[in-house]
Amino acid sequence: MILDGKKIAEEIKADIAARVDAIVAAGHRPPHLVAVLVGHDGGSESYVMSKAAACERCGFRSTVMRLDESITQRDLLDKILALNSADDVDGFIVQLPLPAHLNEREVLEAIDPRKDVDGFHPVNVGRLTLGLPCFKPATPLGITMLLERAGIDTRGKHCVILGRSNIVGKPLAIMLLQKGRPGDCTVTVCHSATPDVAAEARRADILVAAMGRPGSVTADMVKPGAVVIDVGTTRVPDATRERGWRLRGDVDFDNVAPLCSHITPVPGGVGPMTIAALMYNTLQAYSV
Repeated sequence: MILDGKKIAEEIKADIAARVDAIVAAGHRPPHLVAVLVGHDGGSESYVMSKAAACERCGFRSTVMRLDESITQRDLLDKILALNSADDVDGFIVQLPLPAHLNEREVLEAIDPRKDVDGFHPVNVGRLTLGLPCFKPATPLGITMLLERAGIDTRGKHCVILGRSNIVGKPLAIMLLQKGRPGDCTVTVCHSATPDVAAEARRADILVAAMGRPGSVTADMVKPGAVVIDVGTTRVPDATRERGWRLRGDVDFDNVAPLCSHITPVPGGVGPMTIAALMYNTLQAYSV
């Protein structure tokens, strides 16, 4: 069964839009999300525009703050401090990656945790680890929303996550370990020093591929009946497309899909769920 992230994301955004309609009808302003975009990276431009479109669908106010690639660390931090103190801004994100001369960690730590709707601030990461209320990173949150909405039971299941990034692998492992639904998983995280990744992957009831290596999860790595979540979104050359490239996931979809009980496509799987999760976080920031 194909896990249609696009369809489920639309359902989530429709639910959010109904709540925002009620907020506005009661005489209040809509939630406001700001995206800070430094430079002119094509992928970042595309992601930010997708987020702006999602804001419109949800009834949010959205602002894209475009900053020159040559901006200094001090000037960028000043912009962030201004957003922290802006009463009409509920949440904001700093689109990554940043130009090489900027200190990404210092930038993320400057964001007010109460407006950190990307869930990357150490305060939110710490609260996530302790199981306390917090903003959860959008991609792991989107994955858990997808599992829940699709009715996939996670309790007692063995989840293997391929990749230990701070954006996906680590926070998703924490979320699936937590008590509740979705959660209560036994979690294994594989990385570059794991001796036999294929053997670990074959043990998974739920396999999450988040390595950024297109087509690296092959059929011999998947247990029949497993749920496979493909987080990969790598641009690969494709002369048949007008733009000259297409998105490819970490999973060899054509050969793996016949083995699975459920699988996400690329595109149309985790990507739309990430944006829906960001909208959810923004509404929570407004409600605080």
